Amino acid sequence: MTQTALVTGSNRGIGLELCTQLKQRGFDVIATCRHSSPELEQLGVEVIENVEVSDPKSLAALVNKLSGRHIDWLINNAGIADGIAMDELNEQTIASCKRMFEVNSLGPLLTTQALVGNLGEGSKVGIITSRMGSIDDNDSGGSYGYRMSKAAVNAAGKSLSIDLKPQGIAVAILHPGWVRTDMTGHNGLIDTDESASGLLMRMEELNIENSGSFWHTNGDLLPW
Repeated sequence: MTQTALVTGSNRGIGLELCTQLKQRGFDVIATCRHSSPELEQLGVEVIENVEVSDPKSLAALVNKLSGRHIDWLINNAGIADGIAMDELNEQTIASCKRMFEVNSLGPLLTTQALVGNLGEGSKVGIITSRMGSIDDNDSGGSYGYRMSKAAVNAAGKSLSIDLKPQGIAVAILHPGWVRTDMTGHNGLIDTDESASGLLMRMEELNIENSGSFWHTNGDLLPW
């Protein structure tokens, strides 16, 4: 039986590549985003636009469009980034920090909550986070809003793994690596294809026993 995967933030970068590789793996792919892109439209997957992961009303509209369809893999990929140093904190950058919390921290939690009725025993939830959310791994400082938003979503992912375990739903907290995308200014160590391939391997390996783990795309366990 064909499995269904829903990916948020799918119009470019890692999300677009996840959709590409999931389709190649034979999944029925539901790609959600605020606005589609020519590259996403060319994939031939189902695209649902106007999805804002931090807005409960937008998520309720998504649930209605899905009409009870079962989701095997939910990949919470949507996210934003803004590097803010300590001496850059002001009214404008504080607003940026708050927006990162809304999208990066609350977004995956609210999306999973909204779609939990579409999940079931054996379903898997992936949260694309960053090792910059690791407190133990922080040896360079800075990027206050982004680091805090990712540390928060790591905590949310761990709690989700506990709360969803009785329903047989496993949760992975996943670092994609330092990836060359628009978000990173095309700086990085790996391309989106390598990152997405590793992330999907981690999703394959995910089960109830290892649910709640924080993994690098290469398979390494990361410190909290």
